[in-house]
Amino acid sequence: MNLEWRPFYLYFDTPPEGRELSEHIKRARANGSEERLASIARSYGMEFKSTERIYNTRVAHEATEYAREQGKGNEFHKIVFRKVYAEGQDISQWDVLRRAAQEAGLDGDAMQRDVEGGKFTESVNQQVQRAYQIGVTGVPTYVINDRYAVVGAQPYDVFKKTLEQIANKKD
Repeated sequence: MNLEWRPFYLYFDTPPEGRELSEHIKRARANGSEERLASIARSYGMEFKSTERIYNTRVAHEATEYAREQGKGNEFHKIVFRKVYAEGQDISQWDVLRRAAQEAGLDGDAMQRDVEGGKFTESVNQQVQRAYQIGVTGVPTYVINDRYAVVGAQPYDVFKKTLEQIANKKD
């Protein structure tokens, strides 16, 4: 099975400097959404830290395309996720992305040059539009075999059952 991370803008209108959390996010957190995610993370021995702002992720998505081109897309993506959701870092900042690149064995300066030069802008835009076209409305959304979707941060058993149903389905 292959896993490919693809870009999606949950808040496409986020300015480069980011923005404050919306009221619906604050309400969801007050109703336990973050505790659920923290509990899932703890069950796998991982840390989870809630973000304090909504970050603009355009640069991070384009940096991930650079990493993918260099054969390190998944590795870079995991590091960026850790920086956001375990360390609380702002991935719209180049110092954070360059450190992630270095940790993944990539040249952070070359990554920044290519991204700032616009090398990956069109590709990311096309992928985001494709996500909207196939009905993605939230993150994470896992698209399996270009046909089936699992939406949200789900426990392992949800994926296991979904994959079993797909395997048993007759086309």
